[in-house]
Amino acid sequence: MIETSKTENSTAGGVLDAKDIAILKLLQANARATVKEISERVHLSSTPVHERIKRMEEQGVIKQYVTLLDAEKVKKGLTVICYLSLKQHSKEAGSQFIAQILTMPEVLECYNISGEFDFMLKIVAENMNAYYDFHVNKLGQIENIGQVQSIFVMGIIKQTQQLLY
Repeated sequence: MIETSKTENSTAGGVLDAKDIAILKLLQANARATVKEISERVHLSSTPVHERIKRMEEQGVIKQYVTLLDAEKVKKGLTVICYLSLKQHSKEAGSQFIAQILTMPEVLECYNISGEFDFMLKIVAENMNAYYDFHVNKLGQIENIGQVQSIFVMGIIKQTQQLLY
């Protein structure tokens, strides 16, 4: 059985109870788990489990279901963390940058950060040549980019998407 916390968490539409948390933990570990499998693990019948999952989807607690891939096997073996700063910091300049980044499938994640740089990007490419092409012909073509620093991931020690543990 999954260990649950008695602490309640606020959501946009209500409160998550211990059964909701247990369901979410199971779905994080395996999004393909059936309602029947989940109901057996959390000691509820299938109907309430289904209703809870549907409610959490509607409230946006569950944003989407994804399939995690092996980057090497799909020829995206180079991961790059890219820090960059903008020359101008107006709302319009920031919005234009963000709009362009959102169109680039090589950019898996983009964070607006504090400190020396304005943004941190997580980028994947097949190899160094592919990243160079992306850097010069896509990223480098965005107006208003100031400083760019690319850091190449040499090995992944921990990688998870699990928010509840």
